[in-house]
Amino acid sequence: MVMEEEQNSKRSFRFIVVSLLVIAIMFSFLNLAVRIISYENPVEEKEDSYQNLEFSEYGLGNKEIDGFFSLNGSTRIKMYLPAVDAEGNGTNTILTVEVTPGSGRTLTDIDNLLFWADTQHSIRIARRVAENMTGKKVERYDIVYTIEAPNASLIGGPSAGAALAIATIAALEGRELNDKVMITGGINHDGTISPVSAILEKAQAAKKTGATLFLVPLLQSRDVVYEESEHCEVFGSSEICTTETRPKKVDVAKETGIEVVEVETVEDAMGYFFE
Repeated sequence: MVMEEEQNSKRSFRFIVVSLLVIAIMFSFLNLAVRIISYENPVEEKEDSYQNLEFSEYGLGNKEIDGFFSLNGSTRIKMYLPAVDAEGNGTNTILTVEVTPGSGRTLTDIDNLLFWADTQHSIRIARRVAENMTGKKVERYDIVYTIEAPNASLIGGPSAGAALAIATIAALEGRELNDKVMITGGINHDGTISPVSAILEKAQAAKKTGATLFLVPLLQSRDVVYEESEHCEVFGSSEICTTETRPKKVDVAKETGIEVVEVETVEDAMGYFFE
């Protein structure tokens, strides 16, 4: 009787082991089949056209960006932002402002070297101006600022201030921007736009992206460029050459082929960005 029970136990044990092996083999074959099907029919992922932009001579070329997205109280605004690189050439960056219901945090892309101290100061002022102009309490939102550039050598400066204010206003109000308009200019606490440098170079960059209208601070539709030339004189048996610099006034619109309009305040600029 005891021997019979031992044999039954052994049979049950063998049955359990064999069953587990069969189940393991079935799962292995099933997993292999899924991998083969996935390999032959990969899932197509939608890529953000903004991430696939190819930078051109002036930065971002005339590629289009997906500039507006709004859902469930959250809004993302993207706009071109003219800048100047370390060599003094005009280039373009992309400014992104994302607003979501939150606790009043202001966040920046910590991996981006473009956020210098003066840029952060411009963000603080732009945020305050946007709050005053929209009547929306920014402490009820989290706002994320990102700047993407073709290289990491862009010179930091306050010239993004006006654009930061306009993009923040658009994000808070869920309004789409006119992507054919670009702006350069600093921002003051009362919403007035302060002068910046390298207007001609930035206008060239704006033209390169396909913009048809470039907004600049008051009295800056004409710029001053400096032309260098070599002058040599003979003194006795020696010739001495020096580099001379001459200022030259230029009409930015005629020089670049893009319409240029002077604006005094952010409110003036909004009339061109919001159609």
